[in-house]
Formats: sequence, C-alpha cells, structure tokens
Amino acid sequence: MRHLFLNGPVQNGPFTFDTHPGKAVGIRLAAALNAILGLPPAPHVWNTVTLAGDLRHRQAAGPMIPRQRFEADLIAAKYTSGQSPVAGILTDTDAEVANLAQEMIENNLRAGTLTISRETVPTCRACGHMTGTGNHPCNACGSTDTEGRTGHHLVAELAKDRPALDRSDIHASHRKRPKHLQHTAGNVAERLILSRTRDHGIDLSPLGLNGLVLDPRAGIHATVLAAARRHEADTAVMTVTENAANHIAAHGQHFRQHDGARLRYALHGHLPYDHTESLQPLHEAYRTTQAIKDGFEQWFLPLFALRTKTATRPDQLPSLFKQYMRAHLARPVAADGAVLEAVQRSVSVGDTEWITNKQALANVMATRMAVPVSAPGI
Repeated sequence: MRHLFLNGPVQNGPFTFDTHPGKAVGIRLAAALNAILGLPPAPHVWNTVTLAGDLRHRQAAGPMIPRQRFEADLIAAKYTSGQSPVAGILTDTDAEVANLAQEMIENNLRAGTLTISRETVPTCRACGHMTGTGNHPCNACGSTDTEGRTGHHLVAELAKDRPALDRSDIHASHRKRPKHLQHTAGNVAERLILSRTRDHGIDLSPLGLNGLVLDPRAGIHATVLAAARRHEADTAVMTVTENAANHIAAHGQHFRQHDGARLRYALHGHLPYDHTESLQPLHEAYRTTQAIKDGFEQWFLPLFALRTKTATRPDQLPSLFKQYMRAHLARPVAADGAVLEAVQRSVSVGDTEWITNKQALANVMATRMAVPVSAPGI
C-alpha cells in the first residue's frame, strides 16, 4: 500500500506563512513524512470555495479579475519570495479535482448513497444565499429576511452500517481510539445537503443543479484524492487537526474512497509559534545556527504535533528544544539502515513513538530526510 501524505486544504484567507506559521503545520508535517518514506514532494492543497472568498472577490479593487486567477494570486502571496512549492499547488476547483468529484458523485448516485431530491432550505430573500436556521443575519448580505425555498439539491444519506468517522479512517497505531471525535463527528443529521450557493466551486449544473456547487467539506476530500491519483498513491493521508476533522468528516463520508484509493486522516495538534522567542536564551547557550532553529520549528515541532494531537503548551518548548538538540548532537556519521527502515514502517502505520526516541530521531536527522526548510515550499 503506497501512502502519500497531504495537508488538509488550507483555507485561502488574509494571512501569510511568515505572519501565521501555524497555518503551515499540516504542510510541513506532510512534507516531513513523505521525505522519510522517500516519496517525492506532494502539492500543497488549498481550499478556495468559501463565502469569505466570494465576498473578498466582489469587494476587490479589480472585480474583473477572473476568480481562479484572483485566488491564485492570493495563494502565491502567502509564500516567501522564491519559496513556492516544488510540487506546485492544487486547489479545490482545479479541473482534475472537478472531474474526479464528478466521477465520485455519479458513482454515489448510482449506489444510492447520494440522491437528488426536492428540499426546502432556509434562503435569504434579498440575495438568494442559503442560510442556517434562526434569525441571524445572512452571512452574504446581512439581511435578516429569510424564507424556506424549495428546489432540487444534492443530498447525502449517512451510512447506517458504519459511523461517520470510523477507527479505520484514522491513520494511527497503538493508540486509544479518538472516541470523543468519533462521537462528535457523527453528531449530525442523517441527511446532509451537499449543494451550496457559492460564486466559486465545483459546478453542479451538469446534474441539473444550476447555480449550486459541491459543499467544500466534500470537495476538499476530492482534492486530496486527486493529488493521490496524480502520484499513483493507494492511500492519501490528510494531515488535519481534530477540530477540522470533526467539521468535515460526515460531509466527506462518501468521498473518502474511489477507484481503489482511500483517504485517511492523520490528526495533529496546534503549536505555540507565538512563544518561540522564549527560546532565545537556549539558542545563545547552544550557539544554534539558523538552520538548527528552522529544523526545530519547521520540522521537529510539526512531527511532535502529530504525536500530541492536541495543543503543545508554550512551557513545553524548552524541553522539546533540548530533546531536539540531544538528537542533533547524537547524529551518526552514517545513518543506520535498520533504524531508518523501522522509522519508515512506523510512519506507514501511523506509529509516532519514534518521534521522541533519540536514536531514531538522530538517524533520521543524519539523512536528507530531515533537511530543514526556510518556508513551507519544500
């Protein structure tokens, strides 16, 4: 089974990786794991189907700029100059993604797990945007005047023979099942509407659903599987936080397997990048170079986030840096092939014990598998 690690699609919001390095954790983690397995770099995956993106494009100074180019320019600006991804960028509206999503929808329609049916949904009277229940203002235009509007929609029926998020959907080994996540991910309606009102997205008009696009929570699964298809991988492992997995799992239930390939989630936690300046005394004591700092922040910390799953506390940073330095100083002249093979097996099955094992870490660091990067564009 050939794996390929890919980042959970990053939402194309108003930030850069320099100012918000935490946004790059999934990207850096996927790059590190692929390198350890000896795989080529994977594309960086982006989520551009958002209402915020619709509004940003409408309000832009140059509204005549095509949306695809508008999103591409915003994404390019996220990266430090000259550090664009080696394997390129894949967004959730690229042609290969849209084609794959269409295949998956058609297969699910034939299987009966997706249907097209007449549904009455809350809709803003002023702009026609689908809204949630309640009297809150429309997120698209601010109007509070809503009505129930009946029309055809793409609907998912959640599987009755398995949960929305099964243990086999998680890339992990020798760990307790994330029971809380499995429970909350399945705490949704049995019927989910997967067609949405957006200016930009995977067009559903070929199905007769004019003016509607595929729900991005389903679309991002198709995006990751499209990247796996490009690299001929059997298993696409999406690096994602528990909160993100909770938000997308049910909507992606029928979009995690296709044509012999499947998608699994590798859960990782948040990192306290805002507090890395507290390590300055240790940097002075160890006389660390910029390469060592980058290796710790951009390679080791994302790997540690895979082991912890939840948030790493700021007060853990000094001990983690010392742990990293002990492995750095213990690097052998020539890496032990048996140790490296054991690490690769661990990565393939989702075992993270090696990340805090000095010998294993030192041997990985002795190879090009741990070359630190100065930006997410590895």
